[in-house]
Amino acid sequence: MKFEDIVRTISSWVAGVAVFLIASGIYLSSKGFVMGPDGVPVLMKTAQAGEKEVKINNNAVLPTGHVMGQASAPVAIYEFSSYGCFHCADFHLKTLPEIKKNYIDKGLVRLVFIPFPLEAKSMQAAMMAECIGKDKYFAFVDLLFKKQREWGLSNKSDRILVQYAALSGLGDEKAEACLHDDTKAREIITRRQQAIENFKIQGTPAFLIVSGKDREMMYGAPSYEEMSQAIDRRLGKNEKNNPVLISR
Repeated sequence: MKFEDIVRTISSWVAGVAVFLIASGIYLSSKGFVMGPDGVPVLMKTAQAGEKEVKINNNAVLPTGHVMGQASAPVAIYEFSSYGCFHCADFHLKTLPEIKKNYIDKGLVRLVFIPFPLEAKSMQAAMMAECIGKDKYFAFVDLLFKKQREWGLSNKSDRILVQYAALSGLGDEKAEACLHDDTKAREIITRRQQAIENFKIQGTPAFLIVSGKDREMMYGAPSYEEMSQAIDRRLGKNEKNNPVLISR
């Protein structure tokens, strides 16, 4: 091969890579992602967050999500969670079972789960979960957190998620379509941006605890003791019932 041909070949390859990277950037941007400082795609609002003073909108419409528990429960916990978040997994696998046993199953609390993906693979997981039937949704969420490292560290996470969906009764074709459902992607991103604007969510997990007009934000991964204290205050077991901001 002549030198000129080698140069031409290399130039074509470089141009092809550039086109691919630009196209990838446009696609990720259209989905609400930007490239973070470490080269990992992150969601736009999260990448830009950094407010020193946290003030939530107490008049904001409460977010919608997947509900565990009775609608009549006096206390509601709105959980904002990313499937690739280690602390979110810890909360779901260690703390939530105790809350469920002592509060949710007794009709005292209902949990409203709002997916808040922080990177591309968690976005895929959130989109797949949205295709699972309501009766199997939280079982699928548990599976995603239990198997977090398996799919989260794989370069074939989409294939693994399709396999998980099959275990939940979703066919391969429907699972594939789910991963490319722009409508579901927009819904997830819209809820995420509303949470950022109204409740200043900057990371996961984050919790909005509501009882009547009383609202309390908890940022980070609370222990069972911290969460139960916040719940008990709203159930009237303590004298004070004032909004509190807890950061971890």
